[in-house]
Amino acid sequence: MWPEKVTICEVGLRDGLQNEKIILSVEEKLELLDMVVASGIKVIEVGSFVHPKAVPQMADTEKVVKQMRRVDGVEYRALIPNLKGLERAYAAGLTKAKLTVSVSESHCINNFNQTPLEMMAGFVPCVEYAAKHNINVSGALSSAWGCAFEGKIPLQQIEKIVREYLKLGITELSLSDATGMGNPRQVYEIGSYMVKTFPQVKWVLHFHNTRDMALSNIVAGIQAGITTFDGAFAGLGGCPYIPGASGNIATEDAIHMLHEMGIDTGVDLLKAIATARRAQQMISHEAASSVLKAGRCEDLTSERARHQDNK
Repeated sequence: MWPEKVTICEVGLRDGLQNEKIILSVEEKLELLDMVVASGIKVIEVGSFVHPKAVPQMADTEKVVKQMRRVDGVEYRALIPNLKGLERAYAAGLTKAKLTVSVSESHCINNFNQTPLEMMAGFVPCVEYAAKHNINVSGALSSAWGCAFEGKIPLQQIEKIVREYLKLGITELSLSDATGMGNPRQVYEIGSYMVKTFPQVKWVLHFHNTRDMALSNIVAGIQAGITTFDGAFAGLGGCPYIPGASGNIATEDAIHMLHEMGIDTGVDLLKAIATARRAQQMISHEAASSVLKAGRCEDLTSERARHQDNK
């Protein structure tokens, strides 16, 4: 039932930092990036190429990409909203980009004055540009598990957007829970349906821990047959456009849970915890990471053993 290995993608440098009041320097971001790579994580979202006025925390993504040390076998990607963003990403030296659209009609119209299908029509020149420049493109379906305007999103609405992505030739898709409304039963049922209906798709799940259901949702996703999940160091993050949206699931919490379950991630947990601790120092406030606060299960038993030895 349980897979031998699960892949964790680190999105802290983008989704984690975009909602922080303190804007980190390029040097600080590069330090965190080096720590993430050193921990063994192989998929990293290094930033986004959006308009600086919209998300000022991401205004220096070009500099980060141009100055970062690249390690063979590590995938570096960025979120891009449109063709201009893709052109900027390519000029900076990236060869992996992620497009994103909300599956919620109301969310799209209120924030972008477009329907989801109208937004996706704008992705056509992005896909064409990517093909000409050997850029790999993945896609994200934001608000897939619930919308602040519409509540739960019907399965048929999610499926419609999936099929539009497939028409564009995009077969790596992320179901995102920016509102933190997803629950384990919903994740299992929709996840199972998507895996069965679209076996050609590499599925990624992206959960925010707004209501403390993210770890349970990861387990439900695994039970549905999905083995790739996003996380953000120290549980940082939140969407600037969704009221009350708190951070992503903490990368180190997800890794700790998986390792306790006997599932390999290929990541050194102690190094992931060190990354989270350094990020917490940089943002100057307590982060939403259980492992940072309580330590590993292994630490508790080791401490008890040391205590017994000292008697």
